[in-house]
Amino acid sequence: MSFYRRGIAFFGVVFVGVGIALVVVTAVNGGAAFGYLVGVLFIALGVGRLYLLRARR
Repeated sequence: MSFYRRGIAFFGVVFVGVGIALVVVTAVNGGAAFGYLVGVLFIALGVGRLYLLRARR
């Protein structure tokens, strides 16, 4: 796996982690719709990057 592909995989995992953290923090602090939306979008971004990385093999 090239350095580029490893970097893309790393950032995909980071985006999923940030999204999960946003959803958890939003839930703990009372839950605003914007926090959930942004968290879910970060998770979708990370999963999408990982999916496309795998599909382009």
